[in-house]
Amino acid sequence: MVASHLLKQSGSLMQDRRQSSEHSALTPELAQQATLQLEREISLIEGWLAELDETSKDNPEALSARKSYGDMIQSRKDLLQTLKKQSG
Repeated sequence: MVASHLLKQSGSLMQDRRQSSEHSALTPELAQQATLQLEREISLIEGWLAELDETSKDNPEALSARKSYGDMIQSRKDLLQTLKKQSG
């Protein structure tokens, strides 16, 4: 009985959160700030990758860092692309 009551409550709470997020719009100012932030982060990570290119290619730490930074830059590029679609 208690478990079913809690499930009903949490279900309605989750639905309420979805509805409120669906109605919230991305303001032009927020979109511009987010775009600038992502572009700065992409530029910074590109700089890190350039520095790593100057290191030994067989350095395990550098290889690991390249992989991490490559993943980081790709995720930010994906976010930026999605943001531009939403705000465009």
